[in-house]
Amino acid sequence: MPVFRPESLRRISEEIFIAYGATPEEARLVSEFLVKANLCGHDSHGVIRVIQYVKAIEKGILRPGAKIETTKETPSTALLNGNWGFGQVVAKKAMELAIEKAKECSVSVVCAYNLYHIGRLADYTMLAAESDMIGVAMVNSTPTVAPYGGREAILSTAPISYAFPKGREHMLVLDIATSMCAEGKIRVSLHKGEKIPEGYIIDKYGNPSTNPADLYDGGALLPLGGDLAGHKGFGLGLVVEVMTGILANAKCAYEVGKKGNGVFFEAINVKDFMPIEEFKDRIDALIRRIKSSKLRPGFKEILLPGEPELRAEMKRRVEGINLPERTWIEIRRIAEKKNISITELINEK
Repeated sequence: MPVFRPESLRRISEEIFIAYGATPEEARLVSEFLVKANLCGHDSHGVIRVIQYVKAIEKGILRPGAKIETTKETPSTALLNGNWGFGQVVAKKAMELAIEKAKECSVSVVCAYNLYHIGRLADYTMLAAESDMIGVAMVNSTPTVAPYGGREAILSTAPISYAFPKGREHMLVLDIATSMCAEGKIRVSLHKGEKIPEGYIIDKYGNPSTNPADLYDGGALLPLGGDLAGHKGFGLGLVVEVMTGILANAKCAYEVGKKGNGVFFEAINVKDFMPIEEFKDRIDALIRRIKSSKLRPGFKEILLPGEPELRAEMKRRVEGINLPERTWIEIRRIAEKKNISITELINEK
């Protein structure tokens, strides 16, 4: 697999988006978010999405330069219409608005609809945590997940994220799909030509499969917990559908014409509940106690949510980012269609 410096991938992505109608600011923001996902080890939300986004622009689904409108607003809430702009652009504005409102109202909720794929949820909840607030995020999308006991793709992967202000320890950040994995991870396996673990997907007949192509041939992902405890992931997925598909006015995954993401963001101003330094000290104490607890046989350490991503980022900043050959070939073809010199961007200092 080819290996790239993060800055090279960002520049390639940025130039492609500009060539397809994005403003320089949009192209920079979206590219930074995508490459950050690669750095954190989540290639499912990285530059592999450039291929998807360009196809959406060509079909008129994703509209660069779209104006974001506020359709409903109170001192502590807002509902945004993204008018099918870049998801990252709309979502960042939504969380920034939630943070500003929480400064005055202690707790705020901002929802958004009519926007494209927003990428990794942790990027937004961490914005709140960096402002000394608790960030909460939920998102729905198109149907790829079967309900527990079913075989039809009716729900979305319905990810959720929480991030908490940090003290001396690393930030505590949870970002998980309510399905066995994110759809993008199946897509990465497809591009690599690799099998996926048993228990992640079923084929269109409801049979277990390790072939990633079966997901895109009428199959479905299983809810988090799989056959043993999938009722838990199923329940969480339903909650996300209500909060993002119904409350956010973005359609549930199963509804005709569903596309893009429905977004639910919440910001909780910690200082209105306790002094922020006390909160951070207690978070640090919780982390240290968990990390020092006794290990089960076969385990070397306890990793908290957010730690694998931090370690992956440190490693990939030094060693570079690997892309599947198929992903790179498709990105290169997209660039060549717009006469973008890939070689020059890779060799930029």
